[in-house]
Amino acid sequence: MRATNERDVQRVHGAAKKLQEILEMLCSEVRVGMTGRELDKRAQTLIHKAGGKPAFIGYGNPPFPAALCVSRNDCVVHGIPDAVPFVAGDIIGLDIGMIYDGIFTDMARTVTLDPVSRREQELVRATYDALPKFLSVIRPGSKTGDLGYAMQTYFEGLGFGVVRDLAGHGVGDALHEPPEIPNFGTPGKGAIFSKGMVIAVEPMVTLGDWRVRIDTDGWSVKTRDGSKTAHTEDMVLVTDTGAEILTR
Repeated sequence: MRATNERDVQRVHGAAKKLQEILEMLCSEVRVGMTGRELDKRAQTLIHKAGGKPAFIGYGNPPFPAALCVSRNDCVVHGIPDAVPFVAGDIIGLDIGMIYDGIFTDMARTVTLDPVSRREQELVRATYDALPKFLSVIRPGSKTGDLGYAMQTYFEGLGFGVVRDLAGHGVGDALHEPPEIPNFGTPGKGAIFSKGMVIAVEPMVTLGDWRVRIDTDGWSVKTRDGSKTAHTEDMVLVTDTGAEILTR
């Protein structure tokens, strides 16, 4: 999406904030003993109550069956909510999309159920902190490779694996649009950021190797080595002189 006028900017701000409120509520409700299916049911209720529609249900091939991706431990993204209760020590990624006021929105957070190790806490915190650290890289004229290089250097400097097979994306008119926003790259390479672009930046990082596989359900993306993972996703608007995070 390109927010080319003030009305577009206001609409995308409003839609992103609605989704932020919903996901913050869901994150606060995660408890030991709860299941992904219960959380997905709650997500659908909150989306409809807000006046939106789930963006994930029926998406893709095979059609995704839920409004919420629930990705536990070694599942990086796209986990299908199931009936297995959460347990202490789980690292749980929640990814949600909503169509609101005609705009597709998309964001994710990772929550933990104590006790988790210090290293696991560092992993989750690093994925959340990365975008604000490198927001200044996103501006008209800079390239996706500039951001990817900054992200990759940061995460690998901390000893984490950066998933290569998945990336962020444009969002707004559809759930996934150009450009692709990788979390690795070469400075000066890739698509050019321009004013009005609405993008989803989503670092996906592992405690071990970066290589992943698709599970037998056709959706869940898991680390090949079984290492735990974390995922954060935020919507960003490219402005005249820089960029603004819409979902914080």
